Amino acid sequence: MSNLRTNLKQMVEHKNFQAIIIAIIIFNGFIIIAETYLKGNSLLLVLDKIIVWVFVLEMVVKLGGLGTKRYFADRWNIFDFSIVVASLAFYATPFVSVLRLVRVLRLIRMIPAIPALRKIIDALMKSIPALTGVLGLCMLIFTIYAIIGTTFFSEVLDYEFFGSFHTALFTLMQVVTFESWASQVARPIINEIPWAWFYFVSFIIIGALVILNLVVAVILNYLGQEDDAIREEQMERLYRENEELRKDIQEIKQLILNSNKNSN
Repeated sequence: MSNLRTNLKQMVEHKNFQAIIIAIIIFNGFIIIAETYLKGNSLLLVLDKIIVWVFVLEMVVKLGGLGTKRYFADRWNIFDFSIVVASLAFYATPFVSVLRLVRVLRLIRMIPAIPALRKIIDALMKSIPALTGVLGLCMLIFTIYAIIGTTFFSEVLDYEFFGSFHTALFTLMQVVTFESWASQVARPIINEIPWAWFYFVSFIIIGALVILNLVVAVILNYLGQEDDAIREEQMERLYRENEELRKDIQEIKQLILNSNKNSN
């Protein structure tokens, strides 16, 4: 039994194992895309079933090789487990939309499979507490500008733009994403209220440039922290190895000295 577990562990940790899984996930993506053109195609459905059982086999191999405790210690393995179980649970469901959603979610397995993507998502998750402050600032700025917009511009444009607080928020979202904001929103208001240019320019500078750069800075900071943590861990490991090597050399030196004393 121990030999079987050792063999399974070696298989899971082999460099080609993960490459094969990535190739299967990509192939699964092509099948999902093909199904949007060839709905109900029997060959695609058979291939999809085969891929589901390949993922089940991968999960069983990992559980056997790593052990239950080590497997579920990694949150990405828990995510993979949930996707595979959902694929099996909803495969025969009459709810086609749920089944399609589960199939699409299988593509997200690409994230834990590729270290670079995994690193970015981990940094994003770690930065969420810090981003709450930026989100609070963003909500405050949007609220202030939405109130100003409904106060001064509600009678200039149609109700859908600045007629109420929630429509003003949506309009500001349109402005901050630069989606037809000048021709559809800003210019008609500026033609009626000349000073409105300051309202839109200041909002774009604060909302689109400052806050966006704050979000990027926070995320990059956590990406850098992860690199620093990996570097520190490597340095600590090298330090421990050097200390062990120094102790071994000291013991060998002491043995040689004792041997010389005895010979004399």
